[in-house]
Amino acid sequence: MKEYPQLKTERLLLGKILASDIPKIVEYAGNIKIAQNTLNMPHPYAEKDAIFWLNLANEGFANKTKYIFGIRNLATNEFMGGIGIHVNARFNHGELGYWLAEPFWNNGYMSEAVKALLHFGFITLDLHKIFATHLVENPASGKVMIKNGMIKEAELKEHYKKGDEYKSVIQLRLTREEYENI
Repeated sequence: MKEYPQLKTERLLLGKILASDIPKIVEYAGNIKIAQNTLNMPHPYAEKDAIFWLNLANEGFANKTKYIFGIRNLATNEFMGGIGIHVNARFNHGELGYWLAEPFWNNGYMSEAVKALLHFGFITLDLHKIFATHLVENPASGKVMIKNGMIKEAELKEHYKKGDEYKSVIQLRLTREEYENI
């Protein structure tokens, strides 16, 4: 794959994150609710964080280890959030992660984006398994995964340290066979 992929859904376009997206990324990711519901989003969120994320996406694509997409409204091209899959070639699996700006919550956008990324992971990247975790205190993220057929496989008690707190996460998965049976 030489060109950065674009994935289209009924309402969304998942594609390359652009330097022109940085102001919106900073605005949306700077919302404390985003940081509270994710493991890796710093707060406050600064321009340098958005630049780091954009570079991570470009380097990950070049190395074929990360496929990180900006989520955009298909009709307006408005930036809405991000979604990606971190590929572990040795084990032929990928870890899914995502975030969506608060103005777009509760409209089914993330479920639509996750569906597209699962298809990309299994069909285009030919992965055997895709998994994801969500913070116990963010059950809405788990609902997105379950809506896409993902299956709970574990609760990892106090698995991550975020700031001064230990956080528990729920891990969900989908194997290729499970995906094909959906």
